[in-house]
Amino acid sequence: MASSVTASLQTGNLRSVFLGKTNGVYVPSAPVARVPLMRKTIQCKESRIGKQPIEVPSNVTVTLEGQGLQAKGPLGQLAITYPREVKVEREDSGILWVKKAIETRRANQMHGLFRTLTNNMVVGVSKGFDKQLLLVGVGYRATVEGKVLVLNLGFSHPVKMEIPEGIQVKVEENTRITVSGYDKSAIGQFAASVRKWRPPEPYKGKGVRYADEIVRRKEGKAGKKK
Repeated sequence: MASSVTASLQTGNLRSVFLGKTNGVYVPSAPVARVPLMRKTIQCKESRIGKQPIEVPSNVTVTLEGQGLQAKGPLGQLAITYPREVKVEREDSGILWVKKAIETRRANQMHGLFRTLTNNMVVGVSKGFDKQLLLVGVGYRATVEGKVLVLNLGFSHPVKMEIPEGIQVKVEENTRITVSGYDKSAIGQFAASVRKWRPPEPYKGKGVRYADEIVRRKEGKAGKKK
């Protein structure tokens, strides 16, 4: 057997040795049956945020067109397009419901997200949003010159930021900045851009911070003991 294996290795006829053809042994072959896979249907829980209704005020006009929704109010106008996993229904009383169109994991994720985005649109065009920033530091101050926010944050030059359309910026006491408007995402993005120029440092807390932000402080290095 060993000599036949060696000869087969040299001639490349290894398969015939293990199947027993060179020794006259018949090896029966049986077809392998395919085992069907059991697919389990995913049961997604309904989002606690997504299943809440959205009340539309009387001063807001909502227009539904296919997968698109448009909200118009006294402060402005916003629109949103929903993915195929989500659908919007409107009652005669004016209440909006954001529901899942299909039962998938992604639909469960989109459910709560687009309900929040829809509610932010309705509240934004009717009441609006605002975000406050504080400047902490010696010589730190801010002013508004037309449509430009000018910041003095300890650099060799003042920082000038153009205020986007639909956003109002007001400065009080040279250190309090209020960003307001009807688009919540645009307000948050502009406020984050202002804070990015000088984030609060952990030792003295100097920098630009949100009004409700808690800055975790660190203890400085202790002096050399005598």
